[in-house]
Amino acid sequence: MTIKDCIAPGDSIFCPRSHDYDYNDHCYGPDDDPTEFTNNLFPVSIMRQNSAHSSRSGGDDNEDPNESISEKSDDDQTVLVPASTSCPDTEGGTSTLGTIFLIVNAALGAGLLNLPKAFDQAGGVVTAVLVQAMLLVFIMLALLILAQTANIDNSATLQEVMHTAAGVWGRRATSVIVTVYCFGSCITFLIIIGDQFDRAFASLVGSEYCHTWYYNRDFVMPASSVLLILPLCYTKKIDFLKYASAFGVFIIIYVVALICVEYATGDHVPGPIKTKPDDWLDVFSVIPVICFGYQCHVSVIPIYSCMKHRNIKHFSVASASAIAICVFTYTGAATFGYLTFGSTVSDDILTNYNAKKPSVMIALVAMGLKTYATYPILLFCGREGLSSIVKDFFVKDDTDTPSKEKTRRYTIATIWFVATILLAIEIPNIGAVIHVLGSFAAIFIFVFPGVCLLQTTLLKDCKLSTTKSRLTTILALSFVVLGFFLFGVVLTQGIITDLSPASTESPPLCETEARGFRFYFNLFNVT
Repeated sequence: MTIKDCIAPGDSIFCPRSHDYDYNDHCYGPDDDPTEFTNNLFPVSIMRQNSAHSSRSGGDDNEDPNESISEKSDDDQTVLVPASTSCPDTEGGTSTLGTIFLIVNAALGAGLLNLPKAFDQAGGVVTAVLVQAMLLVFIMLALLILAQTANIDNSATLQEVMHTAAGVWGRRATSVIVTVYCFGSCITFLIIIGDQFDRAFASLVGSEYCHTWYYNRDFVMPASSVLLILPLCYTKKIDFLKYASAFGVFIIIYVVALICVEYATGDHVPGPIKTKPDDWLDVFSVIPVICFGYQCHVSVIPIYSCMKHRNIKHFSVASASAIAICVFTYTGAATFGYLTFGSTVSDDILTNYNAKKPSVMIALVAMGLKTYATYPILLFCGREGLSSIVKDFFVKDDTDTPSKEKTRRYTIATIWFVATILLAIEIPNIGAVIHVLGSFAAIFIFVFPGVCLLQTTLLKDCKLSTTKSRLTTILALSFVVLGFFLFGVVLTQGIITDLSPASTESPPLCETEARGFRFYFNLFNVT
């Protein structure tokens, strides 16, 4: 039996209340194999109901069901990513080892630099590690749930996975959230680039470096990004960056090693070190940073779709190994970084070290290089999400030519790049951005997998006739409820923290009379 024998495109998979369709004979029972449905070519929405059942039951019995399916699926499916960007032929796909590096590179990044500060805000190492351990259970389960749901329609992006689980509007909502998240992440990367330049120039040029306009971060960051990032933003495919994944992983490992060595051999005087939170609400302050740090769920579906052995067994090995590497690096960097500086640790821990040391300077340069290579990946994901929204509402399939696609791609990438540059100039603190991004990461880790788990459970046993199905449904609803709760609490707490007068930024390494846009007004004598 195939899924076409039971549910028409866009129908709700919840058991119907009143029609003459016999689900006992046609729905999936507890003994059905879910892998039987992996070749389904159309999405099934659990978020809405339509009149498909009534029209099917009251229509012509001689109507060809395949013809009906073909007609309806065309109205409910949009190509989100060009065929060339997916990997339908997995024979030459990524090995399991290569997949591990890709997932680690997608997860490890800016969160590493902010995690020691989050440990301080949460009340110390023990509290933060316990919160991280609890979240890791959900993070790992979420990866497996998304991969299992991707098998239903052979999805290649997170938007397509949510199309399977929640229909067209689920895909559109996912596109919006992915776009916002990737946009904020790109701002974070640019801020990190500015931080690394500040540390390098302060050590090489002197503490007054920023008074020379071509050393000022408000000039160096945009100028270097135009040269090194912008040309990579217009490509249709991003597979040319896959070789940088292993390099990026080793860069992060070097930074972690540097933090550990500085703790053991450095002469740093730590500030007060907390052993418990000042208030129980402080525990939530570490959640957005952990969610942001381990969030690879946007990228993991494209990675999974390109595996040479695309199955849950090999993906479980790859994802578990990747998360284990992330746990080792994040926990090591956060613990030893916090113990080195205590409450005086900065939002970007590398700014606490003396960049005159060659080992620190190498770490600054390496993090900058990794960030230059990572920005285009996030822009690609966000660009595809925004492009799918534009195509849904403003472009008809029969009028979307290759030239129009190229124009749309170049336009979105240019506007995206310019907007992130302008905001990064005005927001020189990654902590302010991570607070907001961490709340959106909770949606990827909890809400989306919860909806997908509910979908796959109801596809297999729509009447919840077994204990296993009922327990799985409870788990799925727990994912969704917890995700929305964390999203609301973390987002609210982050906004309050960022807007609070008591929330002070670390003093800049070099004070200037004008920052941000005012720097350019003074540079060009604009009054």
